[in-house]
Amino acid sequence: MKKIYHLAVEATLNVIGGKWKPIILCHLGNGPQRTSELQRNIPAVTQKMLVQQLRELEADGIILRKVYNQVPPKVEYSLTEEGKTLRNILVSMSEWGVRRVATLNEKGADIQIENENFDGFLKY
Repeated sequence: MKKIYHLAVEATLNVIGGKWKPIILCHLGNGPQRTSELQRNIPAVTQKMLVQQLRELEADGIILRKVYNQVPPKVEYSLTEEGKTLRNILVSMSEWGVRRVATLNEKGADIQIENENFDGFLKY
């Protein structure tokens, strides 16, 4: 069956949409990581959801899963060349988030972003 997107942004959201995928991609933008590292860096995600999101990103060709032949098994995830092309989108989303939090704080909210530095993340 032919898939039809009514807006081009739907094609993007089909791949990186959701709560966890952009966060996973930002962490992998810093370099390859094991599942346990991603779990530590994203403590709110359950292991089941993390694995599901990683599998979907791998199926879409956005990340690469490398299995090392050793005991215990070691699996590492990294961005593919296609995944790296999402850098500007993710940086723009992050910059927008910083501006949004600043605006909300000006209105009396008490919100903090732990890492606002874009220079060190998503470098390939």
